[in-house]
Amino acid sequence: MSMQLDAFQVLADPTRRRIVEVLRGGEQQVGDVVEKAGIHQSGVSRHLRILSESGFVSMRPDGQRRLYALRPEPFRELEAWLAQYRELWEARLDRFEAALEKKKQQQQQQTRRVREGSKRG
Repeated sequence: MSMQLDAFQVLADPTRRRIVEVLRGGEQQVGDVVEKAGIHQSGVSRHLRILSESGFVSMRPDGQRRLYALRPEPFRELEAWLAQYRELWEARLDRFEAALEKKKQQQQQQTRRVREGSKRG
């Protein structure tokens, strides 16, 4: 469970989420992330280090450049954790939908009875 809490703490920062959004487009150099995310170089470097240390981002040297990319594993772990809650809420929503449908049918039956009664009278 500590992984999830750590992951949520890492992604709670809006600057890191912006960097993650930029990296969704594929490998990027720091300068590209700075430009696309609109964050100063020092901030991008600091947040990339945090994302890298937490396992969300990998760095690949390419000559003089360092290319950063998202790693899928922590996102899969988050998805698996969230899936448990999605199943819970989907089951509750299914029950709610069934209850609404039953109420709608009862109202339709009541409306028909009223109409039939007024036609007879």
